[in-house]
Amino acid sequence: MSETTTTEAAETSGTDATPQDVRSAPSDELAAVEAEGTRDGESVAAADDSVGDPGAPDGESAGDDDGADPGQKPGSGRGKTSIRRLEEEGEVAADYLEELLDIADLDGDIDIDVENGRASVAIVGEDGSDRELRRLVGSRGEVLEALQELSRLAVQARTGERSRMMLDIAGFRAARRRKLEDVAARACQEVKHTGQAYRLEPMTAFERKVVHDVVAVAGLISESEGEDPGRRVVIHPASA
Repeated sequence: MSETTTTEAAETSGTDATPQDVRSAPSDELAAVEAEGTRDGESVAAADDSVGDPGAPDGESAGDDDGADPGQKPGSGRGKTSIRRLEEEGEVAADYLEELLDIADLDGDIDIDVENGRASVAIVGEDGSDRELRRLVGSRGEVLEALQELSRLAVQARTGERSRMMLDIAGFRAARRRKLEDVAARACQEVKHTGQAYRLEPMTAFERKVVHDVVAVAGLISESEGEDPGRRVVIHPASA
């Protein structure tokens, strides 16, 4: 088993409100997203952290679902977390996951990274094949979410601090991100074309954050409404 460490930092944000008079995405709009991956993705309507997090510590913006204090920007003030501290979180999580792989008699490389102000750990197949590792994802990502939460608890037990570490296995989240970016981009085009707000299907915190990022790049406005597991993103025209 091997571990590699790289560093990348970025920040994104979304808002939270309850808009009115919005278009809703047809149910088949996200069908392609649900058909990926192990099936290569989980249900967009599934309850999450990121995808499916108790307490939603992995949400789309500071003060929303990602465990930051309301109004506090990620990586600023007393919530600032050093790169070294995040790397330490990744190392602790990697140790925990390596033991789990040994117990399950599964082979995999563990990569440690720092992305968007949080530790990121990924388990990938040693020989380029992720088939066996998909057992640790689950048909809809539920096993992955459970393992992510257990890894965070392992980090908290070692460091005494709450962790927002993100876990990916067999490229599950990466594939989801690509599909969601496409769905969000098409929704943004619809908003620009019609000038009307557009309500997407319920998503997990991880999925909502991906959408917020795409909307921000498109120069539009996005906000979240509702409560998990029915929480969703609504996209508004820039002039709204």
